[in-house]
Amino acid sequence: MMQTLLLALVAALPSAAFARDPILSLPLDCALGEDCFVLNYMDADPGPGAADFTCGPQSYDGHKGTDFALTSFAAMDAGVRVHPAAPGVVTALRDGMEDTGMDGTPEVILRAHECGNGVVIDHGGGWETQYCHLKKGSVLVREGERVTNSTVLGRVGFSGMTQFPHVHLAVRENGRPVDPFNTDGITSCGEDDGPDDDLWDRPLAHVPGGIVSVGMDIAVPAFKAVKDGSAAHDALPAMADALVAWGLAHGGRAGDEMRIVITQPDGSVLIDAPQEVERKQALYFRAAGKRQPAGGWPVGVYRVAIEVLRGGAIIDRAETSVAVE
Repeated sequence: MMQTLLLALVAALPSAAFARDPILSLPLDCALGEDCFVLNYMDADPGPGAADFTCGPQSYDGHKGTDFALTSFAAMDAGVRVHPAAPGVVTALRDGMEDTGMDGTPEVILRAHECGNGVVIDHGGGWETQYCHLKKGSVLVREGERVTNSTVLGRVGFSGMTQFPHVHLAVRENGRPVDPFNTDGITSCGEDDGPDDDLWDRPLAHVPGGIVSVGMDIAVPAFKAVKDGSAAHDALPAMADALVAWGLAHGGRAGDEMRIVITQPDGSVLIDAPQEVERKQALYFRAAGKRQPAGGWPVGVYRVAIEVLRGGAIIDRAETSVAVE
């Protein structure tokens, strides 16, 4: 009877693995969903395809971490600090790689240094985290140093195998990749199964795509200008050849729609233009506008409203205003 009781008690207790799991905090100095976002989750598909932990497409084949991205290269240039997700000891680091991303770094260098500038931290119990794509010259810790959540490891950069400023956070237990959003490895298709199997110190719900930034320019901007922040303006000239609103978004799926609306100073609608998303895209932008009317644009404040719709339902919305003078 006593043996049966002991077995029942043991079965009711949490597993030893969960008892020693690290508790992770957001590794960037940013507000998730405002000035940073999750660009890619860990790949939960064991086969040749790719899926995030909700069976959604926000990952790519073999991705072994979580990508926390900034909203623009301008934000990177301003400087965003990276912190340890949990206390531990620095076991490896690299600095000195240029912030030129995968397209501007020689392939022979990328093959051996996909992580770019980075840091590895041992948290004990077989757990470690790795932080990749840090800015050149920003790494402030040394091997063997004990760090806490408040220690500055470096700053978000553009080094290594990357196409946008972000930090790739890898979590491993005894060398095995672990998804901090889904430690039990059980996918719940179409939804986040809740925080019970997460490692985060606060609930971080799965975000199935959304708007990164919005703005207005005098022509359809280049994608590079949208990503680096130079396509966003506080004011534009009344004699501009055109007024073009644009939206940068993440987590695009085939069949999504980006609706672009420009409202004139008198409250009338200049354009209301739905733009289709034809395929899965981790990061994408759409733009729509009109050419200058005879005599130039009415001066005043123009409002830009961008919506991303999926299956007819709005999943995100953002607005901005631009003075035409």
